[in-house]
Amino acid sequence: MLGCLSGARVRCWLTLASGLLECLCFAGTVFGWASLMFVLKTEGYFSNLCVNATGSNGTHYTDCSGQDERFSLVFTIASFMNNFLTLPNGFLFDRFGTMVARLLGISLYTTGTLLIALSHPETSLLLFPALCFIAVGGILLLVTNMQVGNLFGTHRSTIITLYNGAFDSSSIVFLIVKVLSEGGISLHYSFFFLSTCSVIHLMRTFILMPKKHIPYPLPEGYTYGMTCGHARPHIVDQARKEENKGPLQGEGGTETMTFQLMSNKQTPQTVSFRQSVLSWFFLWHLVWLSVMQLRHYLFIGTLNPMLNRLTAGDPVLVSRYTNAFAITQLCGVLCAPWNGLIMDRHKGRKRAPGETEEEADLRSAVLSLFLTALQCLLFSICATTPVLSLQYLSFALQVLNRSFLYGGNAAFISIAFPTSHFGKLYGLMMALSAVVSLLQYPCFSLVKGVFDGDPLYINVALTLLSLCAFIHPLYVCIHCRRLASQRRSSTKQLANGGSSSSINREALQDAVDSS
Repeated sequence: MLGCLSGARVRCWLTLASGLLECLCFAGTVFGWASLMFVLKTEGYFSNLCVNATGSNGTHYTDCSGQDERFSLVFTIASFMNNFLTLPNGFLFDRFGTMVARLLGISLYTTGTLLIALSHPETSLLLFPALCFIAVGGILLLVTNMQVGNLFGTHRSTIITLYNGAFDSSSIVFLIVKVLSEGGISLHYSFFFLSTCSVIHLMRTFILMPKKHIPYPLPEGYTYGMTCGHARPHIVDQARKEENKGPLQGEGGTETMTFQLMSNKQTPQTVSFRQSVLSWFFLWHLVWLSVMQLRHYLFIGTLNPMLNRLTAGDPVLVSRYTNAFAITQLCGVLCAPWNGLIMDRHKGRKRAPGETEEEADLRSAVLSLFLTALQCLLFSICATTPVLSLQYLSFALQVLNRSFLYGGNAAFISIAFPTSHFGKLYGLMMALSAVVSLLQYPCFSLVKGVFDGDPLYINVALTLLSLCAFIHPLYVCIHCRRLASQRRSSTKQLANGGSSSSINREALQDAVDSS
């Protein structure tokens, strides 16, 4: 906690609570696309793509598959931009700090909501830039808020996952827009209101957020915010040093070597961004994130046509299931902290002899990574089964899995790599996974074309692909066991009267070689 003023503790909790509200109401609204798409179709957006067609039995009907495909393209591009632009945004956040990143995010988000507020069916193409701006602005709000976990050391992972859960739950906002629209309140008025809320974001930026970054671990007497006063010079210097240190730096020297992948003759203190990216941890974590994210994006982007197929086009049933899906998204903020608690469960417990805090954090993350992959597999199986009532279970598993996925992603990066590279690594991870997520559009085209609207074969393929996510927790588990074996070996050598310094050097070299 802070030690700058008597009101510092209150400031911490205000920052936490207001950030949670910000993520809950604004950051991830783009993932409420299924609800917004229902309203946009009712309003007649892209209705010019609907054509008259004749069925095999000679009946005439209106074929709106072209409209559905265009809406799917809007979401595909927006979700891609949401992740891909996290890379430059991460560099921006690491280089210029919180205030600059937040001002950019607020500007983009406001522009996006205004574009929708000013659009109409004749200008449907405005949906492309509008959804992209909302997505990119929202993820910037999330990235700048996740550092708040640094203020609460022992609960850091829990708070990071809580914010990501709020990010997932913010898709409920578009359900509210849908309900208001059905009650007679125009779509445009709703988005004008969302635009005016940017004033709240600006106030929070200047009053309750740091200008640069919140360091970890938190130095004594650290201050932040416009009205908190000024820290003493030596405290500022200490904060800057802590901010530039990775999670492996400190008093332990070479004994803090845990799981960073380094070349020979390097110490943990010199782990570079390039070495982090080229590590096996980064690769398998990317696979873990990408395959599950692709499954979720395709499910969200094709939910409306899937429900139309399962309900035989009944608009009442489609609306009911769309509402049910959106309501379950609100539970993301309730599900995500459980993942954080799983990752923080070792805090305060006695560690094994010679085990560092970083090793304990990594070992604790194995269960979280495995449970997330298992949830995705179960969700994919339910989503693949063409039974309408079973989709309620799909909705529940989907929100649970997404909460664990994104919260666990951010928490693992903060654990496994230096904090000085967090923004860049998080951005690169999301950008590369975004490239994989582009596969959702050709998958949708295959369903509409080759498979005549039946998604069964694509869903089966994605279910099999999701099995690749289990490689990551397996690799981390093996790595943790290898480190534990090295510690036991070092302990035995000490018991046999070996030199402590030579043992440290040998243990370090073994860890480097095994990595």
